[in-house]
Amino acid sequence: MTDLSRQLRISIALNERAHDLFISHNFAQQQLGYIHTLDLNYGEKIPQRTMLEVEIAAAAKRKESSTSHHKYIAKASNHLHQIIESSIQQQMDDIDNIYHEIVGIQDAVPTILDILGVKSASVGRLEPLVNELTWLGRDLVSLVNLPQYRKQSSKGVTVKVDTPALALRYLGLENLQMVIPTFAMRHWMPHDTSPFPLLKRKLRDHSMTTAIAAKQLAELNGVKEQHAFTLGMLLDVGKVALTRLYLRTFEKVWQEKVRIARDKNHKDLHSALLELSPDPLFLRGLLLNHSANLSTKLIEKMAFRYLPFMAPMEEFAANYLPQSHSQSADYLPLSQVLRKAHGYSLYMILKDNQFIEKDEAAHWFAHLGLSKEELTTLAKCNFNSLQLTIL
Repeated sequence: MTDLSRQLRISIALNERAHDLFISHNFAQQQLGYIHTLDLNYGEKIPQRTMLEVEIAAAAKRKESSTSHHKYIAKASNHLHQIIESSIQQQMDDIDNIYHEIVGIQDAVPTILDILGVKSASVGRLEPLVNELTWLGRDLVSLVNLPQYRKQSSKGVTVKVDTPALALRYLGLENLQMVIPTFAMRHWMPHDTSPFPLLKRKLRDHSMTTAIAAKQLAELNGVKEQHAFTLGMLLDVGKVALTRLYLRTFEKVWQEKVRIARDKNHKDLHSALLELSPDPLFLRGLLLNHSANLSTKLIEKMAFRYLPFMAPMEEFAANYLPQSHSQSADYLPLSQVLRKAHGYSLYMILKDNQFIEKDEAAHWFAHLGLSKEELTTLAKCNFNSLQLTIL
C-alpha cells in the first residue's frame, strides 16, 4: 500500500469516526468494536450444577424466541427507516420549508451578517433589524450584563444595560462580527436531541471551533478574518437541519405506524415498534453524506449580497468526504481555510475523546494540507471563548 492510499484510508476512517462521536461516545465505541469491561467477569468461575434436559430445552426455546423477536424488531426498523428516508429525500427538495420551518431562519439574520461584512456597516443600520429578532436582542443584553463585561460608571457603580440598542453600541462592530453569527447558530440548534442528549452541545462546540480556527488561519492565507469566521460558523447549518429533520420525521412516521398497528390489532408489530427509537447509524449517514450539500443550499438561500460565500461553499461541499477530495492549487483561499478549519475541528473532537493516535493525526493533517506554521498557530488557540475585547 502506498503512502497516499494509506493516508486516504486513514482519513476516511477518521472522518467517519468523528461523525460517530457527534452521535454519542458509546455509539462511536461500538463502531470501533470496543468491549465494555463492566460486562466481563474476571473472578473465578463458580461451579454450577448440570442442567436437566428439560431446562436445556427451555433455555434453547427462550433463546430462539429472543432471536426471532430481535429479528422482527430489526425488520420493523428497516421498514420504518425506508419510509423515513423517502420522506427526508422529498423534504430536502423543499429548501424553503427547511430554511423557514425546520431550522427557523429569519430573513433579518443574513441581512445583519451582510451589513457586518461591509465597510459602511454601522450600529444604526443594525438596530432596526435586531429589534425584529427578540431572541437576538435578549441574548445581546444578557451577554453584556455578564460580570466580566459589565461597565462601571465614574463613581464605580456597575451600569446595567437593559436594551438591545445599548448592547449593540456597547459591543461595537468588531465584536458583533463574531457574536451575531455565534448567537444565530446557537438559536438554530435543535432544542432537544433525545435520544442523543449530547448531540446539540457537540454541534455547537464544533461550529465554534471551526469558526475560531478559520479566523486564525485566515491571516496566514490572505483571507478576510470576518469572512472566514462567519462562514466557518455557518458551515454545518446542514447538520443542524438534518438533525432536526430526522428526529421530527422519525417521530411523525413512528407515531403513525404505532397507531395503525394498534388499530389493526397487530400485536407483534405494535410491540416491536414500541421498542424502536431513532437509529444512530442512520443519522450518522445523513450527517456524513448530505450535510455539506444541504449547508450549501441553505447558505445560497440566505442570498448574501456582499459576502462571497457561494463559490467557497460549493468547493467545500464537493470535497467534504476524503474520498472525493482532489488536490488542486486552483481552490479559492477561503475554501482551503474552511476545509482546514473544519478538519481541525474534527481532529479536536477525536483528540478530546482519545479516538485518534499520533500517527493517524499526522496522516489527517497531511490530508488537510495543514502546514507546521498553521498547526503551531492552531495549537495555541482557545476554542472555548470568542475572546471579546470590550473597552
